[in-house]
This record gives sequence, C-alpha cells and structure tokens, in this order.
Amino acid sequence: MHDVIIIGAGAAGLSAALWCDELGLDTLLLEQNAEIGGQLLRVYNPIENYLGVRAENGREMRDLFAEQVKDAEFDLWTDVEIESVDLKTKRIALRSGEELRSISIIIATGVRRKKLDVPGEMELAGRGVMESGARDRDSFAGMDVCIVGGGDAAAENALLLSEVCPTVTIVHRGHKLRARPEFVERIRGEHCITVFTDALVRRIIGETEVEGVEIERSGAIKPFQMAVKGVLVRIGVEPNTDLFREQLHMDERGYIIVTGEQETSAQNVFAIGDVSNPLAPTISGAVGAGATAAKVIAARLNESYSAEPRGFK
Repeated sequence: MHDVIIIGAGAAGLSAALWCDELGLDTLLLEQNAEIGGQLLRVYNPIENYLGVRAENGREMRDLFAEQVKDAEFDLWTDVEIESVDLKTKRIALRSGEELRSISIIIATGVRRKKLDVPGEMELAGRGVMESGARDRDSFAGMDVCIVGGGDAAAENALLLSEVCPTVTIVHRGHKLRARPEFVERIRGEHCITVFTDALVRRIIGETEVEGVEIERSGAIKPFQMAVKGVLVRIGVEPNTDLFREQLHMDERGYIIVTGEQETSAQNVFAIGDVSNPLAPTISGAVGAGATAAKVIAARLNESYSAEPRGFK
C-alpha cells in the first residue's frame, strides 16, 4: 500500500513525484516506456519559455529534470504495462500479474499524436513518414515533402522544411488554415509552399519508402496522386485516457475534467499535465499541476484538509 501512485513520468509526473518525496509521502512512479521524460523526448526545437531554464530540445530538458530527481527516494518503475485501473478502490493491475494499491492516484499520462489511419502510414514509419520536421530536416533536404494538418504545428514544420526542400505541400481538411496569422502570412509568402484546403490524404504510396501521397479534394471527381519523398502528419493530439473511460468525468474529446486542486470526479484521484489541460498544454503548467496535486494529497493525509472532493457536487 502506497500513499501515492503516479502514472506517467513526463514533466508532470516527475514534478509530482519530486514534491511527494519532499513532503514525505510513500510514492511509486510508473512509466510504460524504458526511459522517463514522456513527451519531452519528442520535442526537437529549443525550449526558451520555461522560466529560469533554457534547453536545446526536450531531451536536454528531460536530462535536467532527471538530474534533479535522481537523489529522491520515491520508487520508479519503467517498462510497466498496466492492464487495468480501478479508481474507486485505487487498485492497479499490471500485465505482469502484480496488483498495486494506494491511497491516492495521480494520472499524468499525457497525450499522443493523432494518426491518419490510412494505408502506408504505419508501414512506412521511419522510411519517409517523418517524426518531426526539426529532427528530420537534414535527412529530407532537397526532397519534396507533404505536411498533413492546418494548425500551428503543421505551419511551423512547413516553414522549417521550406528552407531546405524544393516543394512543401500542405494538405488540410478545413476551409482555411487554423494556424496563427503570422504563420499563415509567412506561408503565403513562400513560393515553394502549396496549400490544398478541403482535402484529405487517403493513402501514402510506396513499397519500401515513401514515393507519394493520394489526395482527395472536396468536389473532385476522383483522388489524384502527388510524388513526394516525405510525409509529416500534424493533425493534433488526443489524451491517453483509455484506461479511465467510464470512471471519470471527461470532456467530449476525452480530456479529464479537474478542479482547481487537480482532483478528478473520483475522490483522491488527480490528473495533471496535458491529459487534463487541453487549452494550455505547457511544460510550466504540467510542473505546476504536479506540485499542486502533491500538496493537496499531503495535506489530506495529514488530516489538515477536508477529505471531501470539491467541484463535482
């Protein structure tokens, strides 16, 4: 029996674990991957908006966090596969057969990038289907590429790749790009960038590597094919909340609804970081939310705080 079990070792989970340890709580941090860091490991651009610290990329920021928590006394398990979670009884069943119990649970499972779910996307991952424009930019220099999406991430990657690629094609399902105006203005000024709106990528073409995409435009009689060597999908993210469906109040997109104390609709179950913050998913916000949850849990265990959940009467 632990005081706290934290699910997810990204920025939010690490912050919560550090604060729980500082407050003297018996804490177990679970991470499904082989290393800690969560989404930080998929940030390839410089991080310059985290107060007091600058990092060249997410991995460097992760390393700074790891250095700070290395002497803490909380337990950390990596490569953990969770079979099920019962938030009412605070029981967590692992695929290994073990069962864990705690007084409180903190959910810090983050989000994942949405996929197109079209033929060729999974088969050609790493063979033309890119992970990031910043990471893969040099590998695709001199090649024609396609960006799928219409938000800030799609626009930023398109502008970045336009510096080294002869042509960049943006395919967006909406009537117009959703990216911030300054990005859209810059895209209009780049002659090598073409934008197809009201359009969908139906297939990524290629045997052993990406050779093209099949695009369907609204009102067109049939799809057409375009030769490209790289495809980057940036159509948004979705929360990792599958384990908690039917147990918590969530919004229509599956994000967990929390009070100002980060508590969910289940008593002594908290959610922190991007999984509960669709409007402002930031490293700073995740770290702050982790501290808040830890402080509330510690106060309740010390009987100096009401055990009644708030905000879900």
